[in-house]
Amino acid sequence: MLVTTKEMFKKSMEGNYAIGAFNINDMEIIQGIVDAARQAKSPVILQVSASAIKYARMGYLMKMVEAAVEENPDIPIAIHLDHGPDFETCKMCVDAGFTSVMFDGSKYDFEENVRKTKEVVDYAHNKGVVVEAELGKLAGIEDDVKVESSEAMYTDPNQAKEFVERTGCDSLAIAIGTSHGAYKFKGEAKLRFDILKQIKALIPNTPIVLHGASTVIPELLETCNKYGANIPGAKGVPDEILHEASVSGVSKINVDTDLRLGMTATIRKVFAEEPSAFDPRKYLGAARDTIKEIVYHKMTEVFGSNNKA
Repeated sequence: MLVTTKEMFKKSMEGNYAIGAFNINDMEIIQGIVDAARQAKSPVILQVSASAIKYARMGYLMKMVEAAVEENPDIPIAIHLDHGPDFETCKMCVDAGFTSVMFDGSKYDFEENVRKTKEVVDYAHNKGVVVEAELGKLAGIEDDVKVESSEAMYTDPNQAKEFVERTGCDSLAIAIGTSHGAYKFKGEAKLRFDILKQIKALIPNTPIVLHGASTVIPELLETCNKYGANIPGAKGVPDEILHEASVSGVSKINVDTDLRLGMTATIRKVFAEEPSAFDPRKYLGAARDTIKEIVYHKMTEVFGSNNKA
């Protein structure tokens, strides 16, 4: 059975490690992620954005996730809505069988964010579904989320405490310097661990979530550009910083860009080296293997969730 993230996060906070939340769009990505989780003996969160639902269609996504659960009964798997833009989308996912939803009210002022988040929490909790909320603004672009760097805003620790108390949300995504997309830092990569520490001191029992946390793996970026891509100057969050976050109170770390880069790099390489290849299984199968390698590395070397299933 699909599980909620409650038990996952409780154990992660007790054991000082993070759970990886990986965005899914198709069968190969789902299989690569779950195969890695099985090998690492790690719990895992499969997450879907509203635009991914439009692309893959809800029925197809849920059946593929159900198949992954049936094949891996010993691995705790949660299905989560990433960046739910409104109550209607969150409700749709709750009703479709999601075990966790995120309502992203970070674009609203504090009071409006509280009100709208509470509305989602009340509906979801009544159905046994947990809710992630967001306070603060991450810069960058991911699917339908677009925030200019000038609009980015760190999470205020005191507001975080009030927000959780008033909304009843189960976990909180905070802004401490990460950003969406492939261009996270112009200079030195740095996160505000002082803010994280303050927030954890004020709400010690609330799982903390880090969005925009792909590494933008240099080798994959180099492969993409070598075989015809145009992604210059992209820069992510180094593994050592993400590891520090995972042992410093972050319970959930989101990964999307690295999976996109891995899939794109592998497919470009196959096409360039084997121009006669036209069987989708050849290049999509290779891409699936790359996804598995990326996820396994993060679970075992960065997040510390291996052997925690």
